[in-house]
Amino acid sequence: MHTKAPRSLFRSPAGRQAVHERYRALLAGCPVPLAERRVPTGQGETFVLACGPADAPPVVLLHGSATTAAMWLRNLPAWSRECRVYALDLIGEPGFSAPARPPLRSDAHARWLEEVWAGLGISEAAVVGASYGGWLALDYAIRRPGRVRSLALLAPAGIAPLRPGYLFTVAPLLLAGAGARRRAVERILGVPPAELTADARAFIDFFELVMTHFRIRTTPMPILRDAELRSLRMPVLAILGERDVVFRADLTRRRLAACVPQARVEILPGHGHALSDTTATVLAFLRESRSAPRLWQDPVAP
Repeated sequence: MHTKAPRSLFRSPAGRQAVHERYRALLAGCPVPLAERRVPTGQGETFVLACGPADAPPVVLLHGSATTAAMWLRNLPAWSRECRVYALDLIGEPGFSAPARPPLRSDAHARWLEEVWAGLGISEAAVVGASYGGWLALDYAIRRPGRVRSLALLAPAGIAPLRPGYLFTVAPLLLAGAGARRRAVERILGVPPAELTADARAFIDFFELVMTHFRIRTTPMPILRDAELRSLRMPVLAILGERDVVFRADLTRRRLAACVPQARVEILPGHGHALSDTTATVLAFLRESRSAPRLWQDPVAP
């Protein structure tokens, strides 16, 4: 059965159409050929973009909250040369997947990803997750470790709590006029001025459009327990932004150092929550982790 969804995740049908039309325009500009898949699951249909050699090592991409698989377009040319890349539109988010929002404090998302894995014919894959997608990647790796070859986390949720003042300072701006909303979006993403390329500006414009029309998830993200983090045995890379206004990079680094000793943590100076300079670092990690000895598996059922 499908998880009960809100009447609409968008504020209006016109807003939904505007977001989806802009999304389609971004996909049309992708420099690599994209195959579209729609995978049926118990939560509804999941939209997937696939690219790269069919026989290459699989990599699954999980985007952040209030966006879509379009956030990976700048990474795909490099990653798809060596990997079979599957970029998912997460359920309950503004892309083309089902609007279902199952409880975060359950195994529902892990079961959903298990169905997506099966639908794509994947037995094991590297996973790259950003922000909320990082939480999903961690949750899945903890519950289904045998499915995750390696884990790359970009400003992940679930390790450090939201900064105390984040919602109070940013949320009111998102409800204000266009100028204030733009300032809030730029503050959230925190892209350094030197990296505001045309592609980056197009994505910021898209994110602002989403925030104008989309009802974002307001449920607090569960913080993973130390024991859960300690259960991770696969190679882990975490890339954090020094000026992240959403999660404290120093606290995320400290918890990973204490609980996931094999994790490599990099903090990018001058970066906020949106990390634009990660393509080469993640690709190098994916290469290295393919040859790492396998020391983990799914728990054995009693």
